[in-house]
Amino acid sequence: MAVTYAWRGGFGDEELNALHAEGFGHPAGRTAWRERVGRHSLGWVCAREDGVLTGFVNVAWDGGVHAFLLDTVVARHRRSLGVGAALVGTAAEHARAAGCAWLHVDFEERLAPFYFGACGFRGTAAGLIAL
Repeated sequence: MAVTYAWRGGFGDEELNALHAEGFGHPAGRTAWRERVGRHSLGWVCAREDGVLTGFVNVAWDGGVHAFLLDTVVARHRRSLGVGAALVGTAAEHARAAGCAWLHVDFEERLAPFYFGACGFRGTAAGLIAL
């Protein structure tokens, strides 16, 4: 079955909470995702296979030229098959179309081959304060 990608695609909080839990290895939460992304995001990309949510990425932004990838997640059975890279590529295309000049992402070191290799990001100097 083919995977389809939709910018600002429809999704339910329950299905995204389940996908997020599977992808990040925690119990399913009760996050109000629709409210959250509707309030804070430039957009998001949903990947679906036969109607089932199999991938998601959120694109937050500063209201100007900087967009930020958050919560990139792909169902286990679809990992390493290009779904994540297609999510990020679709997000980049739509952020560019919205006038953004930069797409930022931070990630765990183990994900460097994905973001630098499959998605085309390059390393930059950055800083972080744990709050």
